[in-house]
Amino acid sequence: MHKKKCYIKSPVGELELMEDEQGICGLSFGHTDEEAKEEDTPLLLEAKKQLEEYFEGKRKKFELPLSLHGTDFQMRDWQALLAIPYGETRSYGEIAKTIGSPKGSRAVGMANRNNPVAIIVPCHRVIGSDGKLTGYAGKNKALDIKAYLLKLEGAL
Repeated sequence: MHKKKCYIKSPVGELELMEDEQGICGLSFGHTDEEAKEEDTPLLLEAKKQLEEYFEGKRKKFELPLSLHGTDFQMRDWQALLAIPYGETRSYGEIAKTIGSPKGSRAVGMANRNNPVAIIVPCHRVIGSDGKLTGYAGKNKALDIKAYLLKLEGAL
């Protein structure tokens, strides 16, 4: 699979956007080691535009083709994340129940940690059952980024 990538400056630092033949397959904080040609394709430019609108508070839902690849459990988790409305949060336990694994809140945390398309697949909207911000896989200042995104959405 041939992947292409580009970078976008954002309020939470530089983001690396990646696409394959099927859609957006990666959104990471900073640079990854993944091999991909750096190129501004029409899809990456549209994703950049939608991310800029999101950070300006003008976009509440992303409309991009996604190319997500994971285990059956991860795929169910990521679909549940996509169903969390802008400005709302869910607990790990609530997501676990939603995807048919009521005792799987730790597994949900691991699936969220392996989410390849941060922000667009909104794992930042998942918080602890006590309402506290927990576990966010961004590299530096991860919980600060999670808090920033939730404040931007009005969920904090």
